[in-house]
Amino acid sequence: MAGQALLSARGLTRDFRGFRAVDDVDLDVASDSVHALVGPNGAGKTTLFNLLTGFLRPSGGRIELAGRDVTGMPPEQVARLGVARSFQITSLFPQLSAREHVALALQSSSGLGWRFWRSAKLMGRYTERADELLAMVGLAELAHAPSASLAYGRKRALELAIALALDPKVLLLDEPTAGMGLEDVDRTVELIGRVRQGRTVVMVEHNMSVVGRLADTVTVLQAGKVLVEGPYEQVRADERVITAYLGAADAAH
Repeated sequence: MAGQALLSARGLTRDFRGFRAVDDVDLDVASDSVHALVGPNGAGKTTLFNLLTGFLRPSGGRIELAGRDVTGMPPEQVARLGVARSFQITSLFPQLSAREHVALALQSSSGLGWRFWRSAKLMGRYTERADELLAMVGLAELAHAPSASLAYGRKRALELAIALALDPKVLLLDEPTAGMGLEDVDRTVELIGRVRQGRTVVMVEHNMSVVGRLADTVTVLQAGKVLVEGPYEQVRADERVITAYLGAADAAH
């Protein structure tokens, strides 16, 4: 059940050489909820996402995590406070197995950092938990497989297991179903539905069917501003949202 705001922003702004990509955005992400950021291309979704995770410093405004000011903190510090991000472009080490990836993430969350040279015996302490996380994302049978051999949808699942290894309070997903076929989309939706238990999820997602199946709250951005916010059914019927998306489609053509 969604509760009070765990992650919030007030007056958040980001300028790039005179272009305002995020413009005075207020945002409240409720605890134990799935909150989707949507909008046409160029709406400012990815920039807002980067601001919330510390990958960009805001030009103005404030970001709070559980009441603590995290504005301008570097991403590694934000991560230590319980925010994990899964990237839109999968970044994996091709020669390492799925289990090794997750074990390294577990090691990093223990304070040892990403130390590839640790002994097999030391890394072995993370095997059981790594296997639990792989099972959670449907990769139990592929624990020994090098990441280079995994199909695209399975790589995204591995990426999610790596994020979960950090035991985050807030999980941020950047287009989790991008580039997937229908079967992988359905699998990913089911997976996110499972891992959201006891967590807060913020996701950027273009697939509105996925948004409708997962999101408790939807924030629609246009030209860097919040256009509409509310439950999916309310948002999808809003004339301003329909106009924004149809206008973007017309411009594309």
